[in-house]
Order: sequence, then C-alpha cells, then structure tokens
Amino acid sequence: MKTESQNDWNPLDTSNLKDQRQAYDNMRERCPVAHSEFMGWSLFRHKDITAVLADPKTFSNVSQFLAIPNGMDLPEHGQYRKALDLNFESEQMSWLEPKARKIAAELLESALTGDEVEMVTAFANPFTLKTLCALLGWPVQQWQYLDSWVQGSLQASFDKDSVAGKTLANEFSQYVKANLNKRRLSPLEQTDATNNLMNTKVDGVELDDDQIVSVLRNWTAGHGTVSASLSVLFMHLAENLELQHQLRSDSMLIPAAIEEILRLDGPLVSNPRTTTKEVEIQGKIIPKGEHIALMWIAGNRDPRAFAKSNELKIERNNEETLVWGQGVHICQGASLARLEMRLAVEEMLSKTKLFELTDKVPRRAVYPSNGLSSLYLQFR
Repeated sequence: MKTESQNDWNPLDTSNLKDQRQAYDNMRERCPVAHSEFMGWSLFRHKDITAVLADPKTFSNVSQFLAIPNGMDLPEHGQYRKALDLNFESEQMSWLEPKARKIAAELLESALTGDEVEMVTAFANPFTLKTLCALLGWPVQQWQYLDSWVQGSLQASFDKDSVAGKTLANEFSQYVKANLNKRRLSPLEQTDATNNLMNTKVDGVELDDDQIVSVLRNWTAGHGTVSASLSVLFMHLAENLELQHQLRSDSMLIPAAIEEILRLDGPLVSNPRTTTKEVEIQGKIIPKGEHIALMWIAGNRDPRAFAKSNELKIERNNEETLVWGQGVHICQGASLARLEMRLAVEEMLSKTKLFELTDKVPRRAVYPSNGLSSLYLQFR
C-alpha cells in the first residue's frame, strides 16, 4: 500500500483549518492512517481508534512531563485515578450543582440585556472556569487568570512553542501553589476539591504540591474543552430551531441532545499515544516509539460506526461515542463536564424564548480545538 507522504497531510494547512471536520472526514476515507511532520501518525477511523484505546500496553499515554493521571500508564494510572475519583462522584456533583446553576443564571442575566451577544466571552469561558473555581473553593475572580492560561496554552500547542509552554507551566505552578499556601494558613471546613486534593493519598502518601499542580493543570485544560463544547452546543441549537423547541418542551431530552451534538461536532481534535512496539494498522507499519494522534472528530463521524453519521439524531444510541474517549483513560471528569453542559443548556432555554445566529458568521477555533472563537447570538 502506498504510504501517505508527509506533504500530503498537513493538519495546519489553511484549507484544513477552515473546516477541520470536513478535512478529517476526507482523510478518513482517502488515507485512514496518515503521517505528517506536525502530528506523526494520525488515525481517522473509529475501529482503529477504539483498538488503540483497548490496548494501553501497546499504545502508551505516558507524558514527558508530570501529568496526573492522564500522562500515566497502568498500574500507576489506576492508582492515581482511583484516588482522585472522589472529586467527581455523585455526592460532590450534587454539592456543586446549585453553585454552578447560580453562576450560569447570573452570567445569562447579564449577557441577555443586549440584542446581540458574543457567547464565548460572555458566557462559555467564564461559566466553565468560574464553576471550576467553585469546585476548588477559590475566589471566583480567579477564573480570569485560568482563562488566560488556557488560551495561552492552546496557542503554544498550535505553535509548538516549547519555550512559551514551559513559561506558562511555571507560572501556573506558582499560581496554584500560592492558593495551596493560603489554604494551609486559613484551612476551611468544607468539602471542596482543594481540601480533597490536599488530603488525597496514593499508597499511603499524600500528594505533594507538584502533583496537585499537575492534577489541576489537567482539570483546567479540560475546562477549556468544556467551554469549546458549550460554544458548539449553542451554535447547533441556534441553527436548529426545531430541536430548540423540542428541548424546551421536554428538558429530559437535553442530556441525549448534548451527547449527539458533540458526537457530530466534537470540541477536541485529537489526543496522543506512543507505540511501545512496532505495529501494523491498515497495512501501514508504524515503528516503536512513534507518536499517534487519535482523531476524535473523524472517528465520531465514521459511517462504519454510526448510521447516517453526518445527521443529528438525538434518539441515537451513543454507547460507542468517542466524545469522552474509551478504555482505561476515559475522561475522569465526564460527570463534571456533563453537569456543566446540562445546566448551561437548561438555563439558556429557560431564560429565553428563542435564540438564533446573527449575520456574523461563527468563527471556528483551530487545532487542537474544534470549538468556536466567537459566536454571536440574537434573542427573541
């Protein structure tokens, strides 16, 4: 089989960035295992991606930097993940829900005073990061620093700027440690995630500050993806007034609608793995130690896995969705992300009679995000 040349697949080409979903759909059919200088090897088909996720021994998730628990393999990954599960259990989500709903309601009350609102900056970014601050028990105004860190990290990833990335990592570390030191000076009797993390033990040993920084780096970056998800959700609802009416009439359909919209139009382009031995995928020989990108949004739109994959069907069985990943590294914060998105959509629908796109075309973000950088809505 002919090997795709590096020049044939350039994820940063302007034509690919203009419509990443279409570009990856084309690659899935034309060259399902492709190579590029930027990404290494990319997998586009659902079957190939799920096979990688089911074999963590062959496809390692270990990061070159401390990354808890994502950048770890078994058994270490399982030990840290189990220790951190407390923060995403139903009791913790019930504790957080009224706080997050209040944040959503207040932001919408402020945003909806105008006839036209840019929803990414007015709602999606502040809502997700203010909710993270509530989970952590941090002052709510700290969401602005977290937002600047997320945006800077996305840009450094896109530019492959290791210097900028290291600077941002050091600044984030200092910021988190300052919050930890404040908590130690004035400990609070509450069940927020900061207290949980400071008392988390793995093999009987408490997490040190660097480990907590690593955990929170993962959580904060994840909230950037939740924000991107909200922008995608609001855009699709603004475009599909019939669906909007359906969800207003029956709010029990909201969770299924969220899952299906994000399957159709995912917020995150890909995640990496590294081969621990030589493998063959779709006739391509991939050596040991090679970088592999799992192209989520291509796999989620694969017609081999989802009938009429380019159509939105909220009644669809989405057990095989890749929105949250699969296998041992399935998204640990999925319960939190689902809670935030459900509350945001519920509040948006309850506080409006109808919302639509304006004449300002939504602007897409670029790799590694597939969310929106701007989304203008008008309300009636």
